[in-house]
This record gives sequence, C-alpha cells and structure tokens, in this order.
Amino acid sequence: MRASYGTSFAAVEGLLRTFMWLVVAGLTVALPIPTATAQTAAAGTAKPVKLVVLGDSLSAGYGLPAAAAFPVRLQKALKDKGIEVEMINAGVSGDTTSGGLGRLDWSVPEGTQGVIIELGANDALRGTDPKVPRAALTEILTRLKARNVAVLLCGMVAPPNYGADYAEKFNSIYPDLAKQFGVPLYSFFLEGVAGDSKLNQADAMHPTADGVDIVVKNILPSVEAFVGTIAGQRS
Repeated sequence: MRASYGTSFAAVEGLLRTFMWLVVAGLTVALPIPTATAQTAAAGTAKPVKLVVLGDSLSAGYGLPAAAAFPVRLQKALKDKGIEVEMINAGVSGDTTSGGLGRLDWSVPEGTQGVIIELGANDALRGTDPKVPRAALTEILTRLKARNVAVLLCGMVAPPNYGADYAEKFNSIYPDLAKQFGVPLYSFFLEGVAGDSKLNQADAMHPTADGVDIVVKNILPSVEAFVGTIAGQRS
C-alpha cells in the first residue's frame, strides 16, 4: 500500500460515562453513544472543534478525488448532524507508525483539540516487528497526552499471510494502548469494507469513494462521542 448542551455539563458527563464503552472482540465497532447527546454537546459550542486525522493513504484519499477523502467525508457527515468541526487531513500515503511519529509536531498544530489516529496498515503489510509500531504509537500517545490533545485510536488488523502469532501480537497493540492511555478505540478502521471488492479499488487495499462512505458511516457514532467529550471538557 502506498501509499448546547442540555441542562448541564454534569448531565452530559453522566450520560457519557453511562454510554461510552469499548468492545474489542473480532472486528466489532467500539464506543457507541446516543447521537443526540454528542450532537447537542458539540452543536452548542461557540467554535468548531479542531481535529486532525493522522494517518496513511487510507485517510489521505489515495486514488480518489480530494473531496472523497475520509476526513472530508467525515466532516460533511458531522455537519449534516449539526456538529461543526475543523478537520485537517494529515494523511500521508505510504506512512508507517514511525513515519507518523516523525512528523507528529508539524502534522498536529497548536490549538488542535483532538486527533484521530489511523496508522499501522503499512507496518502490517510489510510484516514489521509488532514491537516497532507498538513503540511508535506509544510515543505518539504519550506526546499528545502531554499536550492535552484528545485521541481516538483506530485499530488495524494484520493480514493473514504472516500467521496467527504475528496477527495476535500486532492486533493486540491497539486495545492494549487504548486501555493503557485511557483513550477511546474504534477497533478496525476498515470495518465493513476490507475484503469487499465492490468497495475497494483495483489494488484491493484502498477503499473506493463508496467504500470511504461506509467507513464514515460506521465510525461516525464513535467520532460523535469523541467530539462530544471534547466539547464538554472545554465548556
């Protein structure tokens, strides 16, 4: 691969604590939350929430018109729900987790409130020792935490050709780090799209525009919850 609020913040916080949860089993999507809660929290803010999508070609929009890239489609989907965000597409085709770490400071400018991390596909495709992406993602999360930047971590799944042992070590990186750093996890970025030839380009790796829309549809509840939490924290 080449690459606002209702009655009070306390009420919102209570709902978030009640409904935010993580499910890491197979390719199950994590972190559902009632749409109205997140929408109300975000819509009531004076300024849009500033987000960065830090990723590789899957978020950069490889092989697609700029308007079909994941961050652009996600921003539109949020806007359609009355949730205003400023979204930066910091996807770089061919990037690995180490590459994302190397450009972290300039890819995530000051003032960023949340980062959606979509990295690791290229590490997995190259059969990189899982210790390497684990270390790189750990450092990214450590540095963003030090900057008080919220994170939504998107998981990736290793291809089967490297065997079960490799897959187990690689796939466990994301739930392990989500738990370690207390960040929300979307368990598999390509949920509902991976392996479907109708939703992928000829290379069988990059989503088509329709595939991107499926990715956006599936991840949207998690992003709504994420944005709602950020909006609540800054009120």
